[in-house]
Amino acid sequence: MNRVVQAFLYAAFAAFVGYLSVAPAYQYADPEIAVIKLSLSHAAERVEACVKLTPQQINERAMKGEPINECERERLPLAVELDVDGATVLSLAAVPSGLWKDGPASVYERLAIDAGVHTITARLRDSARETGWDYAYSEEVSLAPGRYFTITFRAENGGFEFR
Repeated sequence: MNRVVQAFLYAAFAAFVGYLSVAPAYQYADPEIAVIKLSLSHAAERVEACVKLTPQQINERAMKGEPINECERERLPLAVELDVDGATVLSLAAVPSGLWKDGPASVYERLAIDAGVHTITARLRDSARETGWDYAYSEEVSLAPGRYFTITFRAENGGFEFR
């Protein structure tokens, strides 16, 4: 009798877990809304420029086993802006990573937006300039409902990439 009750309880638990695996239905994204994902990791310029050494200074330091460059480690924060149809939907300053703030700054943002045709403009500043942008890209795109539109950044490829 004890084993029958135990088998019944195991079966009930298995049925409950099976039910939870299919219901309630999980909806990952709203099927009527498009999502823009901005994902980038980039190292900005250093807070202070590296000191240029003469060839003689480099040789002297190399002979003594000293570092052959003089650079402060800390980097500037990244300024990032994203406009959709002329309205700014994202504006942020990403702090460099690392103990000495010497690593790349990373940005990952998800923005829900109505599906349809939109003009998207992405801008990034990685230098000490006060105004203007080091990289900017604008494109008219068609955003499908329930789909993701990805914006990435690679300086070596010229800047922003829309996909």
